[in-house]
Amino acid sequence: MTTESQYLYINTRDELLRFDCSKIVYMEGDGNYTNIVLVNKLKASVCMNLSEMQRLISESLKERASMFIRIGKRFIVNVNFIYQINVLRQFLTVTDGTHFAFQLGISKEALRQLKDLMIQHANSKKLNNNN
Repeated sequence: MTTESQYLYINTRDELLRFDCSKIVYMEGDGNYTNIVLVNKLKASVCMNLSEMQRLISESLKERASMFIRIGKRFIVNVNFIYQINVLRQFLTVTDGTHFAFQLGISKEALRQLKDLMIQHANSKKLNNNN
């Protein structure tokens, strides 16, 4: 894997943004804009809707794109920061365990799907480790 694949580049008319993918906690769609929140709590806003952002991630990061998951209509989250999925209270907590914790309000159905996906992923890792 090349070092370049660890970065997401967003080029606009007036600026170039370079994000270290391991430092992106989540992205939140806001109409035609996407807010990108980093581990240092810095927030960048880019003129791109969440679907366009999802496509850019997939095309730019190739195999590393799997570190991001679309949750519902409003969020793309870095799976490495998922700490708690609370379906009943309708929130997802993302944290590094030390410096930040964000609670994201997400629909029950989207959280239920995420929870099932995370359990499947954990079970498949167990199976792979046993072989």
